[in-house]
Amino acid sequence: MEPNLPAATGFLADVRQDGGRTLAPVFAALGARDRWQERTGDAVLHADLVHSGTPAGARARTRGGALVFAGELYNRDELVGLLPGGASPDSDATLVAALFAVYDVHAFRLLNGRFAALIADSGRAVLATDHAGSVPLYASVAPGRVLAATEAKALRTAPRGRPLPARPVRRLPGTHQVPAGTVLDIAVATASCLPHRTWTPPLARRVMPEEEAVDAVRRTLERAVAARTGRGTPLVVLSGGIDSSTVAALAARRSTGPIDTVSMGTDEADEFPQARVVARHVGSTHRDVTIPADELLSRLPHTVWASECLDPDIVEYLLPLTALYLRLGRGGDGGRRILTGYGADIPLGGMHRESRLPQLDTAVCHDMDTFDGLNEMAPALSGVAGHWSTHPYWDRDVLDVLVSLEAGLKRRHGRDKWVLRAAMDDVLPHEVVVRPKLGVHEGSGTTSSFSRLVRDAGVPRDLVHRVKGLVVQAIFDRVVVEGRHPDEVATGAVVERVAGHVVPGTRPVPR
Repeated sequence: MEPNLPAATGFLADVRQDGGRTLAPVFAALGARDRWQERTGDAVLHADLVHSGTPAGARARTRGGALVFAGELYNRDELVGLLPGGASPDSDATLVAALFAVYDVHAFRLLNGRFAALIADSGRAVLATDHAGSVPLYASVAPGRVLAATEAKALRTAPRGRPLPARPVRRLPGTHQVPAGTVLDIAVATASCLPHRTWTPPLARRVMPEEEAVDAVRRTLERAVAARTGRGTPLVVLSGGIDSSTVAALAARRSTGPIDTVSMGTDEADEFPQARVVARHVGSTHRDVTIPADELLSRLPHTVWASECLDPDIVEYLLPLTALYLRLGRGGDGGRRILTGYGADIPLGGMHRESRLPQLDTAVCHDMDTFDGLNEMAPALSGVAGHWSTHPYWDRDVLDVLVSLEAGLKRRHGRDKWVLRAAMDDVLPHEVVVRPKLGVHEGSGTTSSFSRLVRDAGVPRDLVHRVKGLVVQAIFDRVVVEGRHPDEVATGAVVERVAGHVVPGTRPVPR
């Protein structure tokens, strides 16, 4: 029976030729820990895994060394068919190792999944991310030693590494984030690095009849949801909007029993009535969770700690999800497999109220060109409570379809995300299909609550966004760079300190 959660959700790996001391593993993600050591030619691989009970499924031996794999594959059946001699690997890690033996680094161009991987093989260290970098991967590389981890904080005490063809991490000298859809092929002895792109967002646009486009979107989403539901009862985060409602409806259609759904709101705002409409329609076991605004804002350090993101807008989107996951807790049966509707707006241009098609497609190109490194889908966000989240709209095949559709299929008949709405017209209630877009940060009152906290610290309205960015940056420095636990960081105190620097002489507004 297949496990309900991936074998591993994160790792810290060390490939070295000397006998130096290994780093202490530090993760935001909860889970059991397992340490593994394997000799690979003239080097030794040390790996610490965050796992769900089956760590052996997250590691494998290659012809010249070993592989560590965090995450899961969604096109496993197709990949197995590529192996010679009818081989049937017993885990995603052994499957990737077998493909690597045939295709070398080009194996990663075949994978549709949510993963980060390291292969230590014959004097090389091969680091790989999935097409979207949805499991972040960080590296610190020096001659004779390659360090890699799925959370940057795990490398904060690493020796300073050499420059890489990758994004430097703030205030962690020599630590870089491996780009999405990229393999870094590193010679361990010299630290020389050769990058290979394995996926890029399509730039060409497909002109398709309405019926054909609607059918393509429906079929690829059905496959993506089916590949992510696992053997247990999935939990879908449901707002009642078209994105999450689509995921809930497709998950319910393939489930033998009622799925679970949950909606999150605050004492400031919620979308509970809209979510209940969908829950009744799909027959899910549903609950509403209200999180007071003060509790929500207190989770800002946990959100930055888990996502390791510095963009205040993205952190604002992720804050209500992190707060929800923490409120759910892990439960007596361990972590849950959670599906979300997150990310649909990026390939479909859903956050842009733009009717002019050239501008809409420009916005889609920009968003698809700049998502990398924002860590919007980092598994540690749900991992802080021991859960595993996955996002069907960022399935590689779904992205290939959604991004490539010409803009007139995304904005059509005066409606945003038209092709998705049309694809679900016979599955969801009409009121859900036509409901206007509302972001989770808006529907939960997150944006207004955070803005009010900043304004109450004496910040003028025109500086609120700037201060939010500085607050996120200051929290990042505390919980990622300095290694403090988020429970030790008070959001309000950080806001007041930052406000005092930006607007000298400010005094918090009495409540």
